[in-house]
Amino acid sequence: MPIDRYLDHLAYEKRCSAHTVLAYRRDLVQFVAFLSGHGGVPIERATDRMIRLWMMQLMEQGTGPRSVNRKLSALRGYYRFAKLVGEVTSEPTALIDPPKTPKRLPEFVEEVRMERLFEELKWPEGFKGDTDRVVLEVLYGTGMRLAELLGLTVGDVDLERSAVRVLGKRNKERIIPLGDRLVDLLAGYLATRKGRFGTLEPRQPLLVDEKEKPLARRSVQRLVVHYLSGVTSQHKRSPHVLRHTFATHLLEHGADLNAVKELLGHAGLAATQVYTHNTVEKLRKVHAQAHPRGGGGVPMKPNEP
Repeated sequence: MPIDRYLDHLAYEKRCSAHTVLAYRRDLVQFVAFLSGHGGVPIERATDRMIRLWMMQLMEQGTGPRSVNRKLSALRGYYRFAKLVGEVTSEPTALIDPPKTPKRLPEFVEEVRMERLFEELKWPEGFKGDTDRVVLEVLYGTGMRLAELLGLTVGDVDLERSAVRVLGKRNKERIIPLGDRLVDLLAGYLATRKGRFGTLEPRQPLLVDEKEKPLARRSVQRLVVHYLSGVTSQHKRSPHVLRHTFATHLLEHGADLNAVKELLGHAGLAATQVYTHNTVEKLRKVHAQAHPRGGGGVPMKPNEP
């Protein structure tokens, strides 16, 4: 079965992003190239042994477990679809276990640093400063993805109901509530924008630059790095870190896990539960430092009762 048929299925039926389709194309083409160097076996006739050899070769060449898992996922999807349409009779990936990957906790910014970001940092004067602040406040205040932020229109924001409509992955729509401060900020931004450009239509992009052009993905990434650099020296300073920060701070303040799942637009709880590890680690450190038997507390003097 041609690879393109499967990729079309991903793009038009599964509605996967262009980035995902491109990544799967690279992985499948790479596996086909491996097969051509090992007897020229067609991908439809590849065996589980050949797939395991490919995975071993990738890891010997320095490919990390997560990348190998993604490539294996691309093959699983291909063979599952090929079997569904009758091109193969079995799935050679069915009995292959993915390589173990070390747990990587999501990086987030501490709450006190986020307070410094919004209360102490200097923002540029004029419309650019207003836009920059709205970008940071919306990302942190809603936990939405960068692509979701850039896809927002003026009509998606409902200031009267203090909510914003977000179109997430696979065109799944969700409603995210807005805090009072964010509502006031957006109201001021929209009023300033209307006064500057004269028009404000529901279908227009919510966020624009000083020439009323939609914000570019790269420019948003750069401005997030710039402002986060003013309050933290951590390695990761991206829009997605603000999404992690949103989720972590909610859970630290006692938010229900299912509620956080809905706010983030996760399909299942497993993706949300990773944030609980951050809060557990924080509690563990507090316990270790403060409890007499925590390991890091202040020891009692011998003569103290």
